[in-house]
Amino acid sequence: MRLTQGTFSFLPDLTDEEIRLQIDYALRQGWACSVEFTDDPHPRNTYWEMWGLPMFDRHDAAGVLQEVRACRAARPEHYIKVNAFDSVRGFETMRLSFIVNRPDEEPGFRLDRTDAQGRVQRYGISGYASERPAGERYASAG
Repeated sequence: MRLTQGTFSFLPDLTDEEIRLQIDYALRQGWACSVEFTDDPHPRNTYWEMWGLPMFDRHDAAGVLQEVRACRAARPEHYIKVNAFDSVRGFETMRLSFIVNRPDEEPGFRLDRTDAQGRVQRYGISGYASERPAGERYASAG
């Protein structure tokens, strides 16, 4: 299963050159970039771990891409994304977010159904990866 969160997630993985172009676009808009990673990509898990601090002072995509590469080297089997934050008063929100790294195997999610009182049924989503401890979720099974 291919995780589809953020901009471009339905497209094939972006090359580093395509990532650089997107970062350039964000910086030209005056947005601050940051890099985040996780091994629990549940759709409601919006709090990924930060890789370093947000880069409010960067004006060149090379510096942001360097942080992406460092995060990839340290966390190769994690999901990694680049965020672009607009700090203009009145917006102050994420304007762009896209995945730049995925684990080799994406186990996906299952739909859990719970029968409640009467005929009520409740549904939830569980990630197969979260059945393993943090840090081992995407380790090879061999």
